[in-house]
Amino acid sequence: MEHFGMWGIIPPLLTIVLAFITKDVIVSLFLGILSGCLIVAGGNPGAAVMNLTDLIAGSLADGWNIRIFLFCGLLGALVGMLSKTGAAQAFGVWMSKKLKNGTASQFATFIFGLIVFIDDYFNSLTVGTVMRPINDKHKVARAKLAYILDSTAAPVCILAPISSWVVTVMSIVRGAEGFDSLGISDFEFFIRAIPYNLYALTTLLMVLAIIFFKSDFGAMKSSEKLAKETGALWNEGVYGIISGDLRQEQDTRAKPVDMLVPILLLIVFAVAFFPIVSWLNAMDGESIQTFSQAAASMSLRDAFNNTDSSYALFYSIIFTLALTYVYYLFRRLMNLKEASEAVRDGIKSMVPALIILAMAWSIGTVIKSSPEDGGLGLGRYLSEIVVGSGFPLWIIPAIVFALSALIAFATGTSWGTFGIMIPLVMPIAVGLTQGAGLSDSAALNAVFMCIAAVLGGAVFGDHASPISDTTILSSTGAACPHLEHVATQMPYALFAAACSLAGFILGGIFLNGFAAWIAVLAVFIPGMILLPKIKKL
Repeated sequence: MEHFGMWGIIPPLLTIVLAFITKDVIVSLFLGILSGCLIVAGGNPGAAVMNLTDLIAGSLADGWNIRIFLFCGLLGALVGMLSKTGAAQAFGVWMSKKLKNGTASQFATFIFGLIVFIDDYFNSLTVGTVMRPINDKHKVARAKLAYILDSTAAPVCILAPISSWVVTVMSIVRGAEGFDSLGISDFEFFIRAIPYNLYALTTLLMVLAIIFFKSDFGAMKSSEKLAKETGALWNEGVYGIISGDLRQEQDTRAKPVDMLVPILLLIVFAVAFFPIVSWLNAMDGESIQTFSQAAASMSLRDAFNNTDSSYALFYSIIFTLALTYVYYLFRRLMNLKEASEAVRDGIKSMVPALIILAMAWSIGTVIKSSPEDGGLGLGRYLSEIVVGSGFPLWIIPAIVFALSALIAFATGTSWGTFGIMIPLVMPIAVGLTQGAGLSDSAALNAVFMCIAAVLGGAVFGDHASPISDTTILSSTGAACPHLEHVATQMPYALFAAACSLAGFILGGIFLNGFAAWIAVLAVFIPGMILLPKIKKL
């Protein structure tokens, strides 16, 4: 048995519904995981509870997960020191003098998000830490900050030519059946498919439109109105508590540079450790025995692309914390006792987010794993619906986009969706183009569009799903109630997805990227004009 069929939809659906009813994400995730374990255990409650505990423990036993878990906790410690010294407040006061209004602070957040493209986790947490006090100064709702962070995380990483996302996509594409017949390299394939990634590009376009034309709608409009009129930057009464936030200390000794030094250290160490990790892993003790030999064995680009970002991020936060600790002691901004308290308070502020993160990993595992591995196999079930239905080529991009979006939204993982869908879609797209007798350029356009539809749909799920890592970390980076971030971002993500779906339909008919973008803009421009005028949306 490869999947549990429709039963696999119950855990994500139950989690999402309960989250909005109870306003308690942790309990909702726990019950969602329990429902999945009950299905796998055939309704045996004892076996389900034991499976659940093993599942949560297993999610933290995974090397990648625990390093990201620790990175988040230690980043909280860094934020604690920034807050305790008053460095964050000093930087915010200085920056607010340069950025005269909310539009400028939001645009600066957007640009910073584009620059920090190496990793989506790093993006959400680091940019949020730096830009939060500045946006607070101009009464920008925390939900708006979280939206900008989330929109410059996965949507940017999937477009950036150097990131951990690139090598993941290229490795899956390279191994997919039918790729060899295209006659291009995996990296060239990725680059040429970028213009067809309609969702990621539309999301970035939408952020700019929201910032400069102030065309908010839906729940975001209410959050922004509350912030502007009352100064309440989040709605705890409706959406619950925030995580990752600390009281800012006002220390007249702190200077703006005291905020910049730790952040720049973190960025420099992260950039440096991305290739260093690859070179260290290449030292096998036989053919490559020294670090210099490892560095000479691959190009810098390959070293960036083939790295394990969890190691790089974990190493970077360790080195940053150590040097920041020494720097603040040297600057006399804190003593040993105050530093210890700052680290403790910072980690404590991250506990709710860390619990949600562990729960999200657990429910993602039980949903996407095969029954043989103790899961429900939901992704396999949903993909079979399309594969066995015999649709014509022109509609494949739209169907693939919708299905990838559904899988990623339900499982909270874009990378898992890449792994499920690309090996299925590539042979279908190549086979249909060969059977249709298309020219080489038209055939390539069709394949680019089909795979870009997978990438776009997966990024939508990563962007919008309440159980996605980056959705959770964007809430944390912005210190916004998680449910408020989900509720305010969802209408925006759905609108960008609707624009993309229109683009994939018209683009599939003409097998042309220009036609796809005409359709996107034909929906996007009227929508951005009309939606803000709808009062009850």
